[in-house]
Amino acid sequence: MKERWVQTAMFTSSRVQTMSVRLVSESRAPEAVVLVRLAVGAVFLSEGIQKFLYPTALGVGRFTKIGIPMPAVSAPFVGVVEIVCGALVILGLATRLAALLLVVDMLVAIATTKVPILLSAGFWAMAHEARVDFTMLLGSLFLILVGAGPWALDAKVIRPSPGVAEDGALRARTADTGSGGSARP
Repeated sequence: MKERWVQTAMFTSSRVQTMSVRLVSESRAPEAVVLVRLAVGAVFLSEGIQKFLYPTALGVGRFTKIGIPMPAVSAPFVGVVEIVCGALVILGLATRLAALLLVVDMLVAIATTKVPILLSAGFWAMAHEARVDFTMLLGSLFLILVGAGPWALDAKVIRPSPGVAEDGALRARTADTGSGGSARP
């Protein structure tokens, strides 16, 4: 009985791990998704680097000007998130997770910088200023939905754990010759 419980626990653990890996890495997107990854990743990587190169205009100074709390901490934090997640998106590694963080980044950016423009100068002024923000938001959402595609590190390095078939089913680990008997220690 104990052996059956252990086997069930191993199956459940392996299945959860496989589903987690699939959620992060599986993609049925075409090869062309690499172009979206390169565009989105390059913009975020560049913007993150610029927060450190031009801190007064794009980093701590800008965060102070728009009223982001703790700008001395939040600006470098956002810069690092943009650099790391931008690089991950370009490489196609943990793409969905990186894109999720970038969606949060863009929602905060739109709420803190574009909504005030909408309220003070109107829709068209905001639409002009927000074109890159909305493009990056939609590009990141696209990557969450479809994944990184076949030309990504996700597709090359993340595999289901041993003992778990592609469909998530536990492979039989028996010492017998396929008679369907129970596993033996």
